[in-house]
Amino acid sequence: MGHIVVVGGGLAAARLCEQLRAKGHEGELTVLCAESCPPYDRPPLTKGALTEERDTTLRTDFSSLRTDLRLGVPATSLDPDRDVVHTTEGEVPFDALVIATGASPIRLPGPGPQFTVRTAEDAARLRARLVPGTHLLLAGASWINAEVATSALKAGCRVTCVEPGPAPLALALGEEVGHRITQWWSEVDLRLGTGVTEVTATGARLTDGTHVDADVVVTGIGVRPETGWLAGSGIEVDRGVVVDEHLRTNRERVYAIGDVAARWSPRWNTRLRVEHWDDARSAPETVAAVILGDGGPLPVHDPVPYFWSDQFGRKIQYVGHHGPADSVEIRDGDEPKWSAAWHTPDGRLTAHLSVTQPKLMIKARAEIESAITAA
Repeated sequence: MGHIVVVGGGLAAARLCEQLRAKGHEGELTVLCAESCPPYDRPPLTKGALTEERDTTLRTDFSSLRTDLRLGVPATSLDPDRDVVHTTEGEVPFDALVIATGASPIRLPGPGPQFTVRTAEDAARLRARLVPGTHLLLAGASWINAEVATSALKAGCRVTCVEPGPAPLALALGEEVGHRITQWWSEVDLRLGTGVTEVTATGARLTDGTHVDADVVVTGIGVRPETGWLAGSGIEVDRGVVVDEHLRTNRERVYAIGDVAARWSPRWNTRLRVEHWDDARSAPETVAAVILGDGGPLPVHDPVPYFWSDQFGRKIQYVGHHGPADSVEIRDGDEPKWSAAWHTPDGRLTAHLSVTQPKLMIKARAEIESAITAA
């Protein structure tokens, strides 16, 4: 394989460079990174990095990996027929292309300023505003905003959160688990059943017609895969770059990994877009082996999804993937330690949530891997 180009500058891109060299790639290797700083770890941005300045730069040594790391050079379009990526600094030809552009926060309408937390710059800007007495308005009782609320309360801020659903995380975890989580928000003015229609110069207007005055508005209502630059390329996009279980797109020698990839999962018999650190860390090993394949069976990327969140003094871990037909059971004690398990109608464990009980997570992960693989 000749010149491999990676578009994106996050964990997945950095890990891919390491894996390609470890597996024997001797050709050119180029990383096109839209941000002007070297790749860094994102999970800390909504955790410790909001209360104190932290360097989360990855330890990847791109120089020793003989990688041309181009910072501040985003891809603008793709011509797969000519095997060329167009960038703000010209054309970059490739023999194999890996799309790892991640995702961007969804923003609310309105002329007022709103914060999101996706980049190191985002975190630094918000951290500067988290001072005693600041009134923070959070749009969405999401995973991200729960962590923002935790840091803001610790900094002495007053926090209001508006959530269209019946409970925090109800869309992700269901109402029963969401209602259990609601009590964690006791120090927050949590307003359920209403959302933001627009961000104004002094706060936000809500769907119930009221206006909330706030010093800072933080939007945490989800992300969209960063695929706009692929328009007209012929690459299939459907809520992410569509790839098979080998992380291949519909175009030869073009692959996708990380938050931008919507991959087929034989294990779950559905397409998944897994926006988690664990997946960004593991997918590069698979795609590197696929790109440099020796003619044998192609490796499959189909791990059991896993992620964690630190919020309101609790460590939350989730493993698996549950569907609408699965039933949920709250088990293993009361606050501050409890868990929830999802099962199929025939009794197979598909997902598990643990609250400050890491040992349960290890057991559940093994059970899910065994049960779903057997199915």
